[in-house]
Amino acid sequence: MASVGKKTTRKTVPSAPGRKTAPIGKETRENATPPGVSKKPPAKAAAGKGRKREVSDEGFFDLRLYVAGQTPKSLAALANLKNICEEYLKGKYRLEVIDLVRNPKLAQGDQILAVPTLVRKLPPPLKKIIGDLSNTERVVVGLDIRPR
Repeated sequence: MASVGKKTTRKTVPSAPGRKTAPIGKETRENATPPGVSKKPPAKAAAGKGRKREVSDEGFFDLRLYVAGQTPKSLAALANLKNICEEYLKGKYRLEVIDLVRNPKLAQGDQILAVPTLVRKLPPPLKKIIGDLSNTERVVVGLDIRPR
């Protein structure tokens, strides 16, 4: 049933200059929210909890060692790198060992052509060192690690 003789008025909400006003409760194509999307602003995360390390963390080293299985050079590179990190970077590094025998496609991301290869992701710029990392002085200079 339609009500006869009643005149309805529409309230409008002012908008930014140059934009049309939209009736309250009505959405235009300009301000419509897609189905399944909440209009609520995203919840803020608790400060300091669950944060990942950022590039701004001074002195933090993000290292990746690409190896090819359990070869003698790969094992030597890992042992040498662990010794260097414990001596020069105590607690200020993250080491990720990537076995290219198990995941060969991961070599594309850092453009790995030879193994073992060490990649320093953080701090910028990205640096690569190829070999078993037996020359500690060269590795320290190559990674730009400042002596303690």
